[in-house]
Amino acid sequence: MARRSTVQQDPRIAGDPESYPLEGPDRVTVSRGTSSRRGGWGGGGGRWLVWAGRAILWALIIVIVVNGVRAPFERLSQSGAATDSETTPSSSDRDFPVTQAAAFANQFAAVYLNYDATNAQQRAERLKAFLPDGADEQFGWNGYGRMTAGAFQFSGIQVSDEHDAVVTVAYQTGGHRGLLSVPIYNDGGHFVVSGQPGLLPAPALPGFPQVSGPSRDSATEAELRPQIEGFFKAFAAGNQVDLQRYVASGKPIDGFNGEFTLAQLKDLVVPEGEANTREVTAVVVWAVSSNGTDAVSTSVQNDPAVQPGGLEQAYRLTMEKQGGKWFVQQVQGASRSVG
Repeated sequence: MARRSTVQQDPRIAGDPESYPLEGPDRVTVSRGTSSRRGGWGGGGGRWLVWAGRAILWALIIVIVVNGVRAPFERLSQSGAATDSETTPSSSDRDFPVTQAAAFANQFAAVYLNYDATNAQQRAERLKAFLPDGADEQFGWNGYGRMTAGAFQFSGIQVSDEHDAVVTVAYQTGGHRGLLSVPIYNDGGHFVVSGQPGLLPAPALPGFPQVSGPSRDSATEAELRPQIEGFFKAFAAGNQVDLQRYVASGKPIDGFNGEFTLAQLKDLVVPEGEANTREVTAVVVWAVSSNGTDAVSTSVQNDPAVQPGGLEQAYRLTMEKQGGKWFVQQVQGASRSVG
């Protein structure tokens, strides 16, 4: 009986022209490894680079378009600003001494707009301090008539460059207001009138709208009238002892120290409001002393020049009720006419 060989036979027989593929686990491992490599990154990242490049390209296009649209508007705004600066130059940019020029123009206007044919030479002498050499000594006035002006105030200035400007001065003559335009040349803070001035009309008064008054509390007006009348008498005299009787504690108020006396409490307007606090308006008539005389009207002297003048004034008072009595917390000028 033949015995079976115990040597394991290798399926790959020597001399075979081809080797057999591996069986079992080794084959499975190789197959899985190959499959794993094919499922990984196989060049797909190139597509992300393409998308990133496209995004950058679109961003550049948007920037170029926006800048192209914005540039014309910027050029227009810059040219407009340049035009404005050329037509109305700033005094600070030109380094022009505005304050000194305004004072010079005010002084010139005070001499120029006051003349009297009976004393023409005096005006000519005063004008020399403002005019260039060789200018007409009366600077355009023909030597006739009379004019009186006052209330001179600086109204404005238009600066052309560091040397030249036109100063506008407001003035009043009689019942009329006006403007005087004065061309001035500056050289290091030294000024001279560089041309003939020009008279201009002052702006007209605005329309003043009428407003209805508040609802008045007549009962509180009657209650407050004696207290407020006493306050204004003490306010005129400036006596702090008397003022303390009418002024709230801790609210010091200074008086006029006898410059005026109360001639009349003409009106008192107390609007409806809280029980212990009110904003009231009082119209008083002050008697003003004349030529050092007492501010008290007398029937003995009939000369109006020596009688005390009367000035009607309006005040707003803040009143506070403490312990059943009204006291003044604050007094100031009224904002609008009463009644």
